[in-house]
Amino acid sequence: MNSSIPLRDEPEHVHFLSEIVGTKVFWGDRKIGKLADFVIVDKDKVAEVTHFYIARPFGDPSLLIPWEKIESITYKGIQVDIEDMKNYETNPPEGAILLKDYILDKKVLDIEGREVEVVYDVRMVLRNKKFYISGVDLSRYGFLRRIGLKGFANFVHSLAFSIGARSLYSEHMKGFANFLYGLANKVKDRTLPWTYIQPLPEQISSFKGDVKLKVLKEKLADMPPVDLADILEELDHDQRVTLFDQLDMEHASDTLEEIDPNVQRALVSSMKKEKVAQLINDMTPGQAADILSALPLSEAHAILKLLDKEQFEKVSSIVEKQDEKALNYATMDILKFRPETTTAAALDEYQKIAKGKNVIMYLYVVDSDDRILGIIDLTQLLLAQDNTPLKDVMIDQIIALKPDSTLKEASAMFIRYGFRALPIIDEDRKILGVVPYRDVMNLKHRFVD
Repeated sequence: MNSSIPLRDEPEHVHFLSEIVGTKVFWGDRKIGKLADFVIVDKDKVAEVTHFYIARPFGDPSLLIPWEKIESITYKGIQVDIEDMKNYETNPPEGAILLKDYILDKKVLDIEGREVEVVYDVRMVLRNKKFYISGVDLSRYGFLRRIGLKGFANFVHSLAFSIGARSLYSEHMKGFANFLYGLANKVKDRTLPWTYIQPLPEQISSFKGDVKLKVLKEKLADMPPVDLADILEELDHDQRVTLFDQLDMEHASDTLEEIDPNVQRALVSSMKKEKVAQLINDMTPGQAADILSALPLSEAHAILKLLDKEQFEKVSSIVEKQDEKALNYATMDILKFRPETTTAAALDEYQKIAKGKNVIMYLYVVDSDDRILGIIDLTQLLLAQDNTPLKDVMIDQIIALKPDSTLKEASAMFIRYGFRALPIIDEDRKILGVVPYRDVMNLKHRFVD
């Protein structure tokens, strides 16, 4: 087996179909075959395993063994407690639902029959001596697990966080860390609960039939906003509007915050401004400004006028602040050095001039015309050899703001890269100032709720 599975009397344990199928099956000390599939019965919120379908070698008849006859499931294999194999030599009856054969690789459809995802794996729970199917795994992580690359997926996750932590001390690692974070997010777990799956059709088989979402009005209130947002983003516009209209005001407000800005814009533009104003009145000022920032200016102003007085004042202040120029928050109290300066000389001078500067965590390497050539993190300087010129230590691929960059753009860049300060440079690469992280991110604007 790919992983250790507990004994049947274990109170609860979660694992996946891909980790169990193919496991050796034993009757006493005798190996009698391998687990090929499960027969299940759909019970709305979960499905329950009723039989183990055992494939046997050398053309021997397959076995269909009831769950009650499964003695144990361990990392060594599955142990059955039967009196005579001949009593179980049969194939699944007509109409039986085979979990692996019928569910795996099926398309997951919305209520109108539109394709949303593909089932890569199935989540299973061993609880109170029964075996349940609790959800379908739609993630790339599930796909990697299934083809035997679970270790690689876990490696990506762990390496992403490791590199991310190390990048706090070395700015040149930020780009690589962001790449790994993006890759990790693409393979992260995404399991849709069985309760959101419609009853399986009678005609489903290995070759036909699909798995449909049970996204009905009575179920919407139970769905977490972040999950509902994922599903709404996959629907076409008319389906999205119809589904969203069925949500109560509080749930709709929470869900709207989780939706992608491009989808937000289309969804809000299709709604009456009075309803949008109601939704926004239920949000924090920062969240409300976040929604309005995705809209055309004329629409945002029209909705602002419909807000409660107190909310209007707070959100208006935030929206106006978003468009303020980051250059107004820049400082020139920074540390500038020539490229030929050695690291030893820079450290010596640093101790003399750093006091009183607004930005002391970075050294900016500039030419005689104040054109920026590179940036050095203080940690990099401390670790460098004494006689190394700064031009050989600096990072010359510079992430910078433009003279007309707004606070909103500056905040997005701080969030994306994790820098503690950002330079503002013009078309000639002349440094116009540096914006400290604290001066932008500590403001009472959309980025702080």
